[in-house]
Amino acid sequence: MLLALDDARSTAVLAGRGTDAEIFGVIDLTSKTETRIGVISLGRAIQFVANASVLGYDVRGAMVLYGEPKTPSLRVWDCEHLWTQFGGALLQPTERSTDLG
Repeated sequence: MLLALDDARSTAVLAGRGTDAEIFGVIDLTSKTETRIGVISLGRAIQFVANASVLGYDVRGAMVLYGEPKTPSLRVWDCEHLWTQFGGALLQPTERSTDLG
């Protein structure tokens, strides 16, 4: 059963899409070894995990870690839900306000 993320958490993830993230637990199906994914943006990490199975990876045990140490990790079902909900918006740069005065 897929569990939907609450709206507040989904909105927070979208707002933090440019935050550094790390992915653990990705298995390369060709070599049968865990693959190291370097630090990437949260949006790209979500995209990768949501689409990894078509790229030849097993992500059933994957976790996306981001933000402060107490921030809950994202699992594959979270990434699939977020990618379905936000898609390419997760890959857009975050807007930074500028103070002109």
